[in-house]
Amino acid sequence: MRQFLLSLTLAAGLAAGPGGAAMAQDFSPVVYVNNSVVTRYELDQRIRFMQALNAPEQGREAAERALIDDRLRMEAARAIGVEVSEQGLDEGLAEFAARGNMSIDEFVRALAQTGVDREAYRDFVQAGVAWREVVRRRILPNIGVSDAEVDQALQRIIETPIVTEMAISEIIIPAPPGQEAAILARAEQLSQTIRSEEAFAQAARQLSATPSAAQGGRLPWMRVDNMPPGLRPILLGLSPGQVTPPLTIPGAVVLFMLRDTRGELRPGAREQQLDYMVLHLASLEEAQRISALARSCDDLYVHANHLPDHQVVRQSGSQNAIPQDIAILLASLDENESSVFPRGAGGDVVMLCDRTPALIAGMESGPVATGIDDQPADRSALPNREAMRNQVLNQKVNAAAEGFLAELRADAIIRRP
Repeated sequence: MRQFLLSLTLAAGLAAGPGGAAMAQDFSPVVYVNNSVVTRYELDQRIRFMQALNAPEQGREAAERALIDDRLRMEAARAIGVEVSEQGLDEGLAEFAARGNMSIDEFVRALAQTGVDREAYRDFVQAGVAWREVVRRRILPNIGVSDAEVDQALQRIIETPIVTEMAISEIIIPAPPGQEAAILARAEQLSQTIRSEEAFAQAARQLSATPSAAQGGRLPWMRVDNMPPGLRPILLGLSPGQVTPPLTIPGAVVLFMLRDTRGELRPGAREQQLDYMVLHLASLEEAQRISALARSCDDLYVHANHLPDHQVVRQSGSQNAIPQDIAILLASLDENESSVFPRGAGGDVVMLCDRTPALIAGMESGPVATGIDDQPADRSALPNREAMRNQVLNQKVNAAAEGFLAELRADAIIRRP
C-alpha cells in the first residue's frame, strides 16, 4: 500500500476526471463461483480499488481473479463456522486504513474520490478477516518451526551480502497541472510492462526530462547510504531488472530500475564455531578402526565407553581458538565425519560434530532495533532467533494458505454467463 495515497491524492483533484464521476451500477452477473455470483458492478469497483491501491497486478483479469478468490475464502470460512463480527470487521477496516495513516472515514472519503464505494472496501476487508481466521484455525495448528529451520534461515541471511552500492536507471516524466492522472496511468503501464533494461532505456530516451535520458536513464553507481532514507527500502526491495511502482514528486512521476548491486558480507560472517570430539588412543590401528565404524559424535561416544575421561575430549570453540593441527584437520571434514591424526605409535580420532556460523552460535532472543520504515537500524544486524522463527513460521503458513486456496479454486465450479 506504499503508493496508494499517491493515487488517491491525485485523483482527489480531478473533479471532472473518471475517478470522480458517478458510476452506473450494473448488477448483471459476470462469473458464478459455486453458489455465489460476482456482478459487473463488483468487478468495476474492484478494478478501481486495485488502481487506487496501486496494486502490483491490475486490470479486469486480476480483479476478477481476486473476487473469485474472495468468494472461495468466504465459503471456506462458513464451512468451519467462521463469522466476522461487526467489531472484528471494524478492527480490520481500521487496521487497513491505518497503513496509510488514515482513519476509516478518511480512507473511505479518499476512496470515494476515485469512484470506489465503501461497500467495495468493506467486502475486501471482510474476506481478508474471515480468511485470517480460517488460516488460524485450520492451518496454523499443523505448522511448526524447528531450531534447525531457524538456523538455516539465519545462515542464509549471513551468507547473503549486504547491498552497499546500486546501479539504477531513472525515468522522470513531467506531470503538468491537469495531466497528473494521465501521466500516472502511463507510468503505471510502463512499470507493469517493462521487462528489460533495453526497454527501460528506450522509454527513458522518449519520456524522461533529465540529463540522464540521453544515456537511457542510466545513473552511475551510488552508495546506498547516500540515498534518501525514504527511497532506500523501495530500491532494496527490488531484484536486478525490476522496476519500482510510480513515485510522485512535485510536478513529475518517477520510475527507477535496479540494474545491479554490489555488496559485502556482514562483519564476522566468515567466522565459524566448531563443535568437535577427539579420542586419544594408544594404538594407531585402533584409532583407524573406530574412525571407520563411527557415523556420528553420539556413535563415537559408544565406541569410547571403555576409555578414561581424559582420553575423550569434546570441545566447542571459534576457529582461531582451536589448536592449529586439529583446526587444519577439521577444515576438511563435514559434520559427523572423522579422520585420524597419527601421534607416535598411537593416534587421535578427530570428528567434526557441528559447524555453525559464529554469529549464530549462542544467539538468544531479544529485542530487535528498528529504524525508518521498520528496517533494522543497523543493516548488518541479524534478527534475533524469535523474530527469525516468526518469519519462517509466517512463510510456511502463507505457503500452506496459498496451497489451500489453490485447492479450493481447483475444486470450485466457476462459470460465466
